[in-house]
Amino acid sequence: EALNQSVAETAVTTMLAQNFHWNVKGMAFGPLHDLFQKIYEDHFVAQDDLAERVRAIDAHAEGTLAGMLKRSKVSEHDGHASDVEMIRLMQEAQETLASTLAGAGEIAAAHGDTLTEDLCIARGQEHEKFAWFLRAHLA
Repeated sequence: EALNQSVAETAVTTMLAQNFHWNVKGMAFGPLHDLFQKIYEDHFVAQDDLAERVRAIDAHAEGTLAGMLKRSKVSEHDGHASDVEMIRLMQEAQETLASTLAGAGEIAAAHGDTLTEDLCIARGQEHEKFAWFLRAHLA
């Protein structure tokens, strides 16, 4: 269940980053356009890695957008926002993902599943790094 939560939040954040990539404007357009693309490309691969791990432990991987939106603590956004608001929303999404993955990793560790724990740690570190990049834009 914790891994499916991670898949859902990763999927919603992937679309959020792509939406912001398409709709960002302002003086920081170039670097933000590139950063949002880097985020959604990373997350697209991560969704698959996480969902395949769900299947590897013989659970059902959530594969519907409705199901992912229902599970996710990250919300959709219509893309009508300032560049600063986009950065803030994406930073919050990255922090949420890092927290969710940390929790999933703890559950995996408690069950002796070191492979899932390792995946969760690695992904959590990526989300913390993206959160840091985004925070740096707001400093």
